[in-house]
Order: sequence, then C-alpha cells, then structure tokens
Amino acid sequence: MSDTPPDHLAVNPASPFHDAAALERGVGVRFNGIERDDVEEYSVSEGWIRVQAGKARDRRGNPMTLKIKGAVEPYFLELKNA
Repeated sequence: MSDTPPDHLAVNPASPFHDAAALERGVGVRFNGIERDDVEEYSVSEGWIRVQAGKARDRRGNPMTLKIKGAVEPYFLELKNA
C-alpha cells in the first residue's frame, strides 16, 4: 500500500469508495486546518467531507449526513509498536 491515503474514502461498507485496508491502517482527516474525527466520507479532489447530523436517522436507520466544503487533507495515522 502507498504512503498516501485514497482520494475518496467512505466508512460505510456499502459504499463503492469503502477501502477496508486503508481504514484498518488508520486514516486521519484535517479539514480547513482542524483535526476531525467524525468524518464519515471525504473527497480530496472535490474538496468536501460528510459528517453526521446529530442523532438524526433516515428511514432505513442510517445516520443523516451533511456535506461540508473546504480544504481536505487526509493522512495515515502512525501505528505505535507495543
């Protein structure tokens, strides 16, 4: 696997942009210079992230999300060797 995270990544396994290997390695997202740990999906090339909208759910029980536009900088988390 390369040292750069994918351009488009989603947490939801039903999404075509879900990458289990990258998520297992650990991906962090810096959005507009601020560390975010609540990102459900992101796209670097299009410049947006999706985050949950509180506790709201759709009719299928999935969390409602908001798309926020801005500068997206994904990175792989450092894994600590125990």
